[in-house]
Amino acid sequence: MELVVARIGRAHGIKGEVTVEVRTDEPELRLSPGAVLKTDPVTAGPLTIETGRVHSGRLLLRFAGVKDRTGAEALRNILLIAEVDPAELPEEEDEYYDHQLMDLDVVLEDGTEIGRITEISHLPSQDLFIVERPDGSEVMIPFVEEIVAEIDLEEQRCVITPPPGLIDEREAVVASSRDEDAQASGDDA
Repeated sequence: MELVVARIGRAHGIKGEVTVEVRTDEPELRLSPGAVLKTDPVTAGPLTIETGRVHSGRLLLRFAGVKDRTGAEALRNILLIAEVDPAELPEEEDEYYDHQLMDLDVVLEDGTEIGRITEISHLPSQDLFIVERPDGSEVMIPFVEEIVAEIDLEEQRCVITPPPGLIDEREAVVASSRDEDAQASGDDA
């Protein structure tokens, strides 16, 4: 099975290094020197990692055959794809690969059906489940401990405890003091 493990960013310096947006919880395993990765688009690869280092909190990679900034710039926005055994599981108990979470049924604790996971968006601060509702609409569920109560791979379901308004906008609670301030100033007039 193929997993996207990174996206190549800007060139760094003049010796062919690039920044990468890591999309794996195991960069030391997937993005180490010697790793041969497929690419999207396919015509850009495969790419072999020659060196890797962390600089100012960013992972920098250099690929075999890419020796200057021009070559590095040509790789920008290419996805790096690793071949992974489908039976392989992440090292940590509460970690999951995207392919394990795709198509899980999303339900509330009382069993109410919300929909199914159709996409996982990896953002800098957190991951989001894109859930397709039975009516065809979509809802975004943050993949955080406070909301995702349980992932049951055997039952193929994800149990959530959403705050008011996340699933149904009509249940949203306005938590702004501006409304109270406006009412108070309006009462005085």
